Amino acid sequence: MRKLAYAAVLSMTAAVYAMPAMANDSVLAITKDPKQWGIQTGDYANTRYSKLDQINAGNVGKLQVAWGFSTGVLRGHEGGPLVIGDMMYIHTPFPNIVYALDLNNEGRIVWKYEPKQDPNVIPVMCCDTVNRGLAYADGIIFLHQADTTLVALDAKTGEKKWSVVNGDPKKGETNTATVMPVKDKVIVGISGGEFGVRCHVTAYDIKTGKQIWRGYSMGPDSDILVDPEKTTVLGKPVGKDSSLKTWEGDQWKIGGGCTWGWYSYDPEANLVYYGSGNPSTWNPSQRPGDNKWSMTIWARDPDTGVAKWVYQMTPHDEWDYDGVNEMILTDQEFDGKPRKLLTHFDRNGFGYTLDRISGDLLVAEKYDPAVNWATKVDMDRSSPTFGRPMVVPQFSTAQQGEDVNTKGICPAALGTKDQQPGAYSPKTKLFYVPTNHVCMDYEPFRVSYTAGQPYVGATLSMFPAPNSHGGMGNFIAWDNTKGKIVWSLPEPFSVWSGALATAGDVVFYGTLEGYLKAVDAKTGKELYKFKTPSGIIGNVTTYEHKGKQYIAILSGVGGWAGIGLAAGLTDPNAGLGAVGGYAALSNYTNLGGQLTVFAIPN
Repeated sequence: MRKLAYAAVLSMTAAVYAMPAMANDSVLAITKDPKQWGIQTGDYANTRYSKLDQINAGNVGKLQVAWGFSTGVLRGHEGGPLVIGDMMYIHTPFPNIVYALDLNNEGRIVWKYEPKQDPNVIPVMCCDTVNRGLAYADGIIFLHQADTTLVALDAKTGEKKWSVVNGDPKKGETNTATVMPVKDKVIVGISGGEFGVRCHVTAYDIKTGKQIWRGYSMGPDSDILVDPEKTTVLGKPVGKDSSLKTWEGDQWKIGGGCTWGWYSYDPEANLVYYGSGNPSTWNPSQRPGDNKWSMTIWARDPDTGVAKWVYQMTPHDEWDYDGVNEMILTDQEFDGKPRKLLTHFDRNGFGYTLDRISGDLLVAEKYDPAVNWATKVDMDRSSPTFGRPMVVPQFSTAQQGEDVNTKGICPAALGTKDQQPGAYSPKTKLFYVPTNHVCMDYEPFRVSYTAGQPYVGATLSMFPAPNSHGGMGNFIAWDNTKGKIVWSLPEPFSVWSGALATAGDVVFYGTLEGYLKAVDAKTGKELYKFKTPSGIIGNVTTYEHKGKQYIAILSGVGGWAGIGLAAGLTDPNAGLGAVGGYAALSNYTNLGGQLTVFAIPN
């Protein structure tokens, strides 16, 4: 029966491609209105760019706090507020409270949704109890809770319209991500790679919550929704059993490849783009092979789920370099010709530029000079290793072997960039990227699988990149057509906040110490900074209300980098190696949970 259903799905694909591609009208309308902020990523293309320019490079230094709001929750506050009309919607980490605030009435609480979740989900969540935010479409606010319950709330009243369970926390399946409404569906991912979960992306009906399709990251073709002849990798068909052939035995059934990052969508191509995460376990010796399709960029048809193309960035991952970071879609000239591009800053330290229609690999260069685990990505199209990283044996945890502490690997497992999203300005044609400047020692060990128990199999320690500026982060401007850093600002800690670029030639980002910073989009010169009550790992949002532009940011230290503070951990190797590396953070900030809104006074 499954084969018949799969064949039906494939037969639908040709007809779907022939249909006019219509994105969700409400989302498109809002993202075209710069006064509102209707999706976590700013727009379907994930550019995090605003056309508002009332706040600009000439006056941003006059910013002042306009108002604030306490969320009532501690731990890491990732994501950011949505602004729909005269309403602002904000969220919290677990227990994932949602507030609707009236912008016409000094942020008065219009409604509050507080889900009742089993607190046993907390120890199953990797790297803090964060949530990357709400989504909106057709008068509905979507919340994907930590316990994987997807909830649809009436945007005016907060009334629950429907809910559906996307996973099982008892097996290690949880959620930390936002969701993305596309057409008549909402696209949802899953977390749990550190618990041996086999991860997936799922489409649910926006009106009813009914599951439409589910595509796994690894397994049989019918499960991962690929067509062996039509789905391509670097221009060639993936072939039959493209995933199964790269795993030993049944290891794929607990193979990871989670999907807790960001999603983007091209309405014209009718393709959804996202990345899959690390294979399970972190001990590479227990899973020989390329472990496809973990660590992969996916381009899927949102109507059927069938993949048009895939590209695996880190075959047989040995360092936990998840591939879930955002895919930023731009239309630019490349080699003198207009191209529809996808730019991705991977955890592995390479910035990739691909043709988002064909999946053709155009650029792959290091966006932190400290990266040393690979010398380069092979860009020789005639080479049998085209598109693969050239791994340095000294920093290969697989070649060094089990129970060997491989030292000085750069970047650390949290990557040159983790979930903190970059931004793109069509005015400067530059990408603005918050980065980690961190290296690690990594010792893999043999681990057995038990459902619902950690399935990591490695001990890590992290530290600043040696022979550098002494800090653990940089905020950079990147040219994606040349694969080069244009300017770089050193930071004492990782920049764990999402960036915002604006038509006012200002770029905003936050720091782990709690500063909101504004810099010149062309030069990187610092124009403004203000220290909020707690470290910032949220994403900067801008909107206009009653003729005035505002900047909004959630502060609340946490996330992987801030897990020591957030969870009260002191063992240097705890928090998957992050606690020791970020121990000094406690000298600069403390726990909090607050929205701070800025404006230029009249």
